[in-house]
Amino acid sequence: KRQSYEYILTGAEVGNIVLQTGELTRKTGIFCGYYTGIDRNHLGFSTYAVTTSSFNSEWNNVYVDVVVNALDAKQAAEDEGIGGVTIGITQVVRAMALGTATSLWGDIPFDEGGSPEVINPSFEDQKAVYSKLQNLLDEAIINLASGSGRPPSNSEIHFDGDPTAWTEVAYTLKARYFMHTKEYDQAYAAAQNGISDFSNSLMAPHGTAADNANLNYQLFAVAVRQSDIITSDFMTSLVASDASTNPNFSNYRGNVKTNETGRYNFLFQTTSFGIQPNTTDGFAAQDASASMVTYQENLLTLAEAGYRSIGFAKGLEHLNEFRAFMAIGGYLNNPDLATILYDIYDAGDFDNGGIENLDGLSANNALLREILEERYITFFGQTEGFNDTRRTENETAVRVFVVPNTGSNLPQRFLYPTIEIDRNENVPNPIPSFFEPTAVNQ
Repeated sequence: KRQSYEYILTGAEVGNIVLQTGELTRKTGIFCGYYTGIDRNHLGFSTYAVTTSSFNSEWNNVYVDVVVNALDAKQAAEDEGIGGVTIGITQVVRAMALGTATSLWGDIPFDEGGSPEVINPSFEDQKAVYSKLQNLLDEAIINLASGSGRPPSNSEIHFDGDPTAWTEVAYTLKARYFMHTKEYDQAYAAAQNGISDFSNSLMAPHGTAADNANLNYQLFAVAVRQSDIITSDFMTSLVASDASTNPNFSNYRGNVKTNETGRYNFLFQTTSFGIQPNTTDGFAAQDASASMVTYQENLLTLAEAGYRSIGFAKGLEHLNEFRAFMAIGGYLNNPDLATILYDIYDAGDFDNGGIENLDGLSANNALLREILEERYITFFGQTEGFNDTRRTENETAVRVFVVPNTGSNLPQRFLYPTIEIDRNENVPNPIPSFFEPTAVNQ
């Protein structure tokens, strides 16, 4: 007999928090230049010594912890005569898990994924999956708009069932997936209905108990594996304003209109192992909420998609909206306003010789470079950093220049896991390699 739907919904949301903010983000972070592995498994990820078993837990997390629970919660709610808002929430959660999965693996089970009665779920083409994700989110938005069937108090752990907040998250996810597929005009349109205020960001809530602490805190402040991984020199160099701390000060993003000291202090601290996430009062503090789908992502999607689909002025307008948000503290915890500066940029700053174009790019490329770099910094600790680096890799003029840790190729995907290869005769054959781009990035 099914549990009451509200408990299954909570389980799906907890599973999604683990998926979106846990070990998966450290692996993608290593692959896109945020982190450097220095020992044990993380050292292997840094040297690209991965095997199919390296990704078992993440696949299980997607399908068992999130998709199965989201489908069960939807069915249980329908069995109890509950529709509308609750159904919409389960659809957004399922879409988010499957969107992360297709971005990392490419072709995945979609229609049959998470159905226990299907022994060998079929894999669907990545581009078809993205189309189905958009349809699923559209269905969710319709259900959320119904106004009925809101889940009981405290069963929905992000917004307590608020359909307005969930609708905005759904639109920002639509924009995210249109960015993945390079449909920038549609990404811009969706983001205009996306998260409109920082308080409506989808965050993973955390506390001070051992079992509900921030997952980065659990690794970097509690687990012995904190010795396995540090922040990369490249990531540090972008935001460390102190030349004695910065491994390559020529990379520092600061200028007369920008001071990254406050953001560096929020993100990082120096430990006996090197520079690692701030577990005291910042990004990885014990009770720090973790970003999943955010206002800042929506602003920067408006900036990039607006630039690409409308033009320079629109991109700059939205970049400045993001800078105005950061100038008052943005997503930082209790920032010292004396350590942050994000003054508004004007068009001349991107002209040849301007403060954002000291190396002779076109003004358009200088703006795009600034937007992409801002996205890279802002997505630290999220899978979207890896998605962006792969999406823009062929734009050699302005992409964020993440350098492979070894060899000449950056990682392109997760390998299909052993647990699926051994159980599902429909797994793609041959297995795509670690360095083979997924369909949307070819």
